[in-house]
Amino acid sequence: MNDVSPRESFAFSARVLGALFYYSPENEQVAPLVSALTASDWTHDWPMASEPLHSIAETFRTPAEEPLTDAWQRLFIGPYALPAPPWGSVWLDRESVLFGDSTLALRQWMRENAIAFEMQQNEPEDHIGTLLMLAAWLAENGRDAERDQLLAWHLLPWSQRFLEVFIDNAGHPFYVALGKLAQATLAEWRSNLLIPMADKTLYR
Repeated sequence: MNDVSPRESFAFSARVLGALFYYSPENEQVAPLVSALTASDWTHDWPMASEPLHSIAETFRTPAEEPLTDAWQRLFIGPYALPAPPWGSVWLDRESVLFGDSTLALRQWMRENAIAFEMQQNEPEDHIGTLLMLAAWLAENGRDAERDQLLAWHLLPWSQRFLEVFIDNAGHPFYVALGKLAQATLAEWRSNLLIPMADKTLYR
C-alpha cells in the first residue's frame, strides 16, 4: 500500500478492524476478510510497520476446535456475560452500564459535528466496531479534525484496556490475533495524533 495516502491507509485499516469487531464472521462483508487473514500473506498490505505483523499472521492461521462463529457469539453476543464488553461506557462509567454518560457525551459530540450514524439495532453508538467504522468514514470524507477528536476523546481512552482484556479472554486464535492487530494499529494511531488524548478514569 505504498502508493496510497495516509488518509486512505487509515480508512482501510479502521474499516477492516471495525467490521471484524462488529459483524459475524459469516457476514458478507466480513467473510472475505476472514479468508484473507487466515489464508494469505496480507502483512504487506497492512498500513503499518510489518515487524509485529508476522507473529500476528501466524496466530490468525492457527487452527482451532471452536468454530469461529461460536467464538464470535461467545465474545460479542452472549447469552452469558461477555468477557470484554465492546462498548466504551462499560469501561468509562462508574456503574459499568450501557448508554452511560460517556455514550451521551459521544452523542452530543456527534450532534455538534453534524454526524448522523444510524445503528442497525437498539444499542449504544460506542461499540468499538462502530467507532472504528465511523473513524474510517470521517477519514474517507476528509474530516481529519473530527476523526482525531473521535480517537482522542471517545475511543483511545478506553480501547487499550478493552483490548488487553479481550486478548486475555478471546480463547480463539483468530480473535486473539484480531485483538493484537487492533492493539498495534491503534498504538500507531495514538503516536501520530496531533491533539492530546483525553485522560479518563477506567472502571474495569
